[in-house]
Amino acid sequence: MAQQIADRRDIDFVLYEQLEIENLTKHDRYSDMNRKMFDMILTEARNFAIKEVLPLNEEGDRVGLVFENNQVKVPESFHRAYKLMREGEWIAMTEDPEVGGQGMPHTLAQATAEYIVGADFSFGAFGYATHGAAKMIEIFGTEKQKEMFLKKMYSGQWTGTMVLTEAEAGSDVGSLTTSAVKNDDGTYSISGNKIFITAGEHDLAENIVHPVLARIEGAPVGTKGISLFIVPKIWVNEDGSLGEPNDVVCTGIEEKMGIHASPTCQLAFGGKGNCRALLLGEENKGMRVMFHMMNEARLGVGALGVFNASNAYLYALNYARERIQGRDLSEALNPEANPVTIINHPDVRRMLMWMKAHTEGMRSFIYYIANLFDYQVVAESEEEKNNLEDYIGLLTPVIKSYCTDRGFEATVLAIQTYGGYGYTRDYPVERLMRDSKINSIYEGTNGIQAMDLLARKLGMKKGGVFLNFLGEMQKTIAKAKEIEGLADLGKSLEESVNRLGSVAMHIGKTAMSPDFKVAFSYATDFLNVMGDVIMGWMLLWRATVAAPKLMEIVGEAEGDARLEKINKNKNAAFYEGQIKSAEYFIENLLPITQGKMASIEANSRAIVDIPEPSFGG
Repeated sequence: MAQQIADRRDIDFVLYEQLEIENLTKHDRYSDMNRKMFDMILTEARNFAIKEVLPLNEEGDRVGLVFENNQVKVPESFHRAYKLMREGEWIAMTEDPEVGGQGMPHTLAQATAEYIVGADFSFGAFGYATHGAAKMIEIFGTEKQKEMFLKKMYSGQWTGTMVLTEAEAGSDVGSLTTSAVKNDDGTYSISGNKIFITAGEHDLAENIVHPVLARIEGAPVGTKGISLFIVPKIWVNEDGSLGEPNDVVCTGIEEKMGIHASPTCQLAFGGKGNCRALLLGEENKGMRVMFHMMNEARLGVGALGVFNASNAYLYALNYARERIQGRDLSEALNPEANPVTIINHPDVRRMLMWMKAHTEGMRSFIYYIANLFDYQVVAESEEEKNNLEDYIGLLTPVIKSYCTDRGFEATVLAIQTYGGYGYTRDYPVERLMRDSKINSIYEGTNGIQAMDLLARKLGMKKGGVFLNFLGEMQKTIAKAKEIEGLADLGKSLEESVNRLGSVAMHIGKTAMSPDFKVAFSYATDFLNVMGDVIMGWMLLWRATVAAPKLMEIVGEAEGDARLEKINKNKNAAFYEGQIKSAEYFIENLLPITQGKMASIEANSRAIVDIPEPSFGG
């Protein structure tokens, strides 16, 4: 079966028709760009992904990594692809050319990532982790540190990681034991062991730069006493040249359920007492620096959920159009009826429709956030920048959690669409499911994201950020009410948006009461409810764009005449598909969401009150 990759038509729709990213070129920052340039970049990214990255999946999954003598070797095919990724300058698309970037819009970079990273995350993770590490140095590093590291990291000559986790300090980062001692020359000596380090050791680049969380001797306990350090695998001299190997040793790699070609490493720092490091930012302010990278990473992981959903959907759709099995229901009692492709069966269409609607809604959601970053860059006032930053902060935990959970569910439905074949390694969907499960765990588990939304984000500016966000959804609803065929969908979504506001107020008050544990037992449910309403908004927004354009093609035609025009015109079929996605989600799934809202408001204490022995076992 041919490998599948992201849908170009839908990506173009989100970029140019829904978000209208060409408007960015009216601003000085992007004034030398145009759609032709954007299209060329998208085409190049897609071609690179199809020809070079997609073929890596099979070898990466089946052969995986080789760990010998504290060193990791990636699959041989990764070397050519990584060289081409560096030559294409795909790692730092959005960064300023002065530090080695291309200065492209975030929205465009999100689309190229859907092709390249979405084609194989085991491969894409090397650039993904490197960008995050370099960005921290760009924002918080000294001028000397920027000079030493930035261009070589943004170019991919050196790669980067994120080093937080310890065996006894996972989600509770403040419990870490890795220590730092200041040396006479201003460097620090690091000692400790870290685990679960993505791309922590490999043979793709000549150096690996580790941002490491550690506690300086005498610093306060907990997160308040954590500092962040730059720890190169190979020490970097003052002039930027490579010196002696640093005291950083890979002691093992994890054997994982999926992403077999992504080296998840255990690293020992200072085992010989000679691990040198540079302080990044201020002493005891490491979490402030690291959270910047983690927020970027959380948005990136949420995007992975979309990429997985998109690939799974396209594989399932292609299979459903080719697989012949069973008679059409209208001919169920006719033993002489010809068998049909399974896309004709209502239950298969149900699964495809679920995948289609969620993939489209999540893609719009992810690109919308990238677009907020772009308008933050060109904003003319601090107030506007701050408002956009608030929206990004509010929505980050929703994107990370909702999109990764729904992305995984899409891979499960894809396997179900294939039936027994989907459960075998002969087809790619079982690998997609294994690869995608990590996303709900990466960068703070989804349960932690839900707690963050409830404890910190919902109450931002006394709830003003959340209320303003509800107002953004109401703007789309008002527009839908003025479009023939969408008014009822607008009214239905409006009910859910208003109800979401009430539920947010309810759970927020409960979280501030003696029953706060009850509120947090519903935190994940609330995040998912919010995600559902956002999906309804994104799909209705799509429909408000598509409906007038569909009308231009089909005119006043009705019934069979209208259907004939849709079947003969690809754009008409696409636009009709946008309206049907909105109809399906708002009419079929949001009523279920309303039930979840009622559950949250019921404040059942069962979860918090059940005695531990009553769990059984």
